[in-house]
Amino acid sequence: MEEVEVVVAHDECATLRVGDVFLKIDGDQTRSDVEVEAMARAPIPTPEVLWRRPPVLALAALRGTALGRLGEPSTASPAAWRAAGAAARMLHDAPLPPWPGRSLDEITSRLDGECEWLVTNGVLPTDLVTRNRQVAEAALRPWTPVFAHGDLQITHVFVDGDEITGVIDWTEAAPGDALYDLAVLTLGHEERLGDVIAGYGAPVDVDVIRAWWSLRSLLAIRWLFEHGFDPGAPGCEVDVLRARM
Repeated sequence: MEEVEVVVAHDECATLRVGDVFLKIDGDQTRSDVEVEAMARAPIPTPEVLWRRPPVLALAALRGTALGRLGEPSTASPAAWRAAGAAARMLHDAPLPPWPGRSLDEITSRLDGECEWLVTNGVLPTDLVTRNRQVAEAALRPWTPVFAHGDLQITHVFVDGDEITGVIDWTEAAPGDALYDLAVLTLGHEERLGDVIAGYGAPVDVDVIRAWWSLRSLLAIRWLFEHGFDPGAPGCEVDVLRARM
């Protein structure tokens, strides 16, 4: 009998592992539709879809291990990080998916709302929120949309040695800003940014990546608290914001 491992679970979705099969259970089938279609379009390795019976999506496990975890040192090699940058570039060079991404106005409005919530509820010091809102402003500019993963955190990138074996969790995939993907990939691992950029192989504006670090963290904190995660853990989102001070 295979053991059932709860990989992640909250009130929106859950992921279970049974042997070499991952079962994703999502009450919002729009997210599952996006994930399946995005994986089919992506020019980089993704998990094999074994079957789908809404609300369950069954995916084959990927070879290797995650590139790292937020709040922990990454043991992956510099070459593996460069390979992650190269995979991001390959994705960004692919044709855009046909569904819309988030608009600049939507992002700005949500950012202002989250900053107000963080201060009003005393979740973070006012000066910390104010400073990072100022830093985030550099990301709020027009960009040329690319095929963006949308949640390219290091736990979603799998490596075996120096090779990328696959990228998971495509529910946020859409036309978006290339530098947002690179920022999410290096969030909390700023020392790896040089390797990622080297693998990406195109000029990037590091100030905009730093701005996305602040913006991503400010947007994430309320959701993390409400879903049982701790953004204040060492090396996580609150520390990312403190580093901008």
